[in-house]
Amino acid sequence: MANVSVVTHISLLAFRDLGRLKPLLVLLLLVLLLLTVVANALLLAVILVTPRLHRPMFAFLAALFLNELGGGCCVTAFVLDRLLRRVRAVPAALCLLQVFQIYSYVSVEFTALAVISYDRYVAICVPLRYAAIMSPGRVASLLALIWLPPFVAVGVTTVLTASLTLCGNAIDRFFCENRSIAKLSCSDAAMNNVYELVIAAVTVVIPLGVILVTYFHILRVCFHGAEHTRRKALATCTPHLCSLLNYTLGILFELVRTRSDSGQFPDSVRAVLPFYLLTAQPLFNPFIYGLKLTQLRDACRAACADACRRSRLKRNENQ
Repeated sequence: MANVSVVTHISLLAFRDLGRLKPLLVLLLLVLLLLTVVANALLLAVILVTPRLHRPMFAFLAALFLNELGGGCCVTAFVLDRLLRRVRAVPAALCLLQVFQIYSYVSVEFTALAVISYDRYVAICVPLRYAAIMSPGRVASLLALIWLPPFVAVGVTTVLTASLTLCGNAIDRFFCENRSIAKLSCSDAAMNNVYELVIAAVTVVIPLGVILVTYFHILRVCFHGAEHTRRKALATCTPHLCSLLNYTLGILFELVRTRSDSGQFPDSVRAVLPFYLLTAQPLFNPFIYGLKLTQLRDACRAACADACRRSRLKRNENQ
């Protein structure tokens, strides 16, 4: 038996049997990574440099886009690196860091979506008090609520996992997962299992409860409000609902995958399915919000037009 500090490397066995799927998987992940980085970075930059977008809703969206860059993108880049270098072993410290990163990304996604739903509730249900309720101090507190609880909760989980005594160093995954590492433990992992339920309640159940309650009130206003109220609610809430549904689908895929025998799935499905949660949502969010929210879409067009104009002027000056 060896403690995780003694087990210097974790071997990711899922890379061993890709065969002819490997070039296709590399190409797919590379395209998804480039699109995701460009889309999220563009919207994040547009929100930061456009004064009229310095409003609560866009501040929360900026937090969402930042989480996409720091979450799914980093894991996708890691898997690409392993595929191209043909290296399956991961340093134990990096493996634990990846556990923290993945769990933090998943948790922050839920808290961010919950805060955005609360913002939409205030804007639609009590619009006359929106400015008073969503004061700069309240916005700062909500931004802290998006990041701090997940980071603290997942940090404790990572510390508990690091303290486990391990009997092996190989997991059948493309990236490090807390559940897979805990299965290698020779010691009692009951504390980890109990604490995972606690953080699931804090970072998943509570945010989902907030989303359900706020949308209950939003739908009630829509059914009893005027036509223009329903149109406004539909325009502002559709991207959020689409994002929530897509993310829920990704969570369901992950639950089915991690709790089923991998032999039940074809090799192609087994290779691609783990990446749905970490690639679909980071790419889906910037496109759905960028296309559906008029102010954000117009700001992106203006920023791109300005960049093209400056490039043209610079080219003319060089000539």
